Amino acid sequence: MDAGILAVKPSYDKPDRARHLTNNNTFEVKGEKTILQVLPALGMSGGVECGTVEIAGCIHDAGWRSLVASAGGERVHQVARSGGEHFELPLDTKNPFTIWMNTARLVKLIREENVDLVHVRSRAPAWSAYRACKQTGVAFVTTFHGTYGAANAFKRAYNRVMTRGERVIAISSFIAGHLKQIYGVAADRIRVIFRGVDIETFDPAKVSAERVVQLSNAWRLEDGYPVVMLPGRLTRWKGQSIFIEAVASLGRKDIRCVLVGSDHGRSGYRKELVKQIERFDLSSVVRLVDNCEDMPAAYMLADVVISASTDPEAFGRIVTEAQALGRPIIAPDHGGARETIIDGVTGWLVPPGDQGALAKAIGHALDLGETDRAILAEKAIQNVRDHFSKDAMCKKTLDVYKEVLSEHEKR
Repeated sequence: MDAGILAVKPSYDKPDRARHLTNNNTFEVKGEKTILQVLPALGMSGGVECGTVEIAGCIHDAGWRSLVASAGGERVHQVARSGGEHFELPLDTKNPFTIWMNTARLVKLIREENVDLVHVRSRAPAWSAYRACKQTGVAFVTTFHGTYGAANAFKRAYNRVMTRGERVIAISSFIAGHLKQIYGVAADRIRVIFRGVDIETFDPAKVSAERVVQLSNAWRLEDGYPVVMLPGRLTRWKGQSIFIEAVASLGRKDIRCVLVGSDHGRSGYRKELVKQIERFDLSSVVRLVDNCEDMPAAYMLADVVISASTDPEAFGRIVTEAQALGRPIIAPDHGGARETIIDGVTGWLVPPGDQGALAKAIGHALDLGETDRAILAEKAIQNVRDHFSKDAMCKKTLDVYKEVLSEHEKR
């Protein structure tokens, strides 16, 4: 291993590699396989990073070897804890020269570690990984995590590498439709795999009252006030401004509203939101807090959870996490939310960008009686457990790996 690749391996013994995969499917794959996931970095925020760690553990639990290559980050230790091995490469760059150099680095890694399949989740490292797979002949799978912006031919050409997987995983049917319409990807190469919620972590029975109280105190929330929460990084398209307008339109001072999320350096937008809160005389009602490290407790603290994105979410993790904990959820009627909310049953869909409709829905959710809230909670929790669990996501992803590897073994 040269100095350009740093490896972090599990701190405990690997499992017995004689174990066989237990799920039943029609794809025969002989022997232990080595899967390499490639992404820019392993920071704490973002569904790509979270999904990578979850799949790394799933690969390991299946008896295969699980590798991850990235520029590093806070989640590296989570990869090792899940049984995976991390290799540090400068994959968090869009510099053309570094992308070209990363191809050689990945070729070396693939050959030295006997990688059988590479799974990529982001465009810049995908260009390096795609070329490396072409040179080494290993299987290449991609996950399309968003629409990426396809307004012009240059952007579409740059994005197109994510459509070159032997299988292209779409994280929602909305994204699958985007792949077909914008890029002409054949339906037989697309596999829809919803992002999964860890229902062990997002289980209302496992979130202690102490955790909720601790968070409430940290956020300086007074007792006796219903809490309306909008989680999401502070960026304009997440709709925080629309949410503030809706709260102002609602005209209630007997609630507390919390915007949870870091500005990631967007201090200008944060200042705009603060001024908007002051302009509507909502300083006692609405507050901004940075990233929360205990989101299950945050959801349990909330009486209503909001997603207000102005652009369609590719999937919308907030929507499913809130339902997993039985929280009433309100989201825009577009993108992935249409697939994850049963409108009027597990939550409500409102016209995107319509602060009046959002205010009305918030008022309705706050006015739910105890019985109606309990019925909604039960149905929301069941919806996630039936359709959007982490276990289902992991199994379906492994099935894609086996499908592609089986084809390679027949060549």
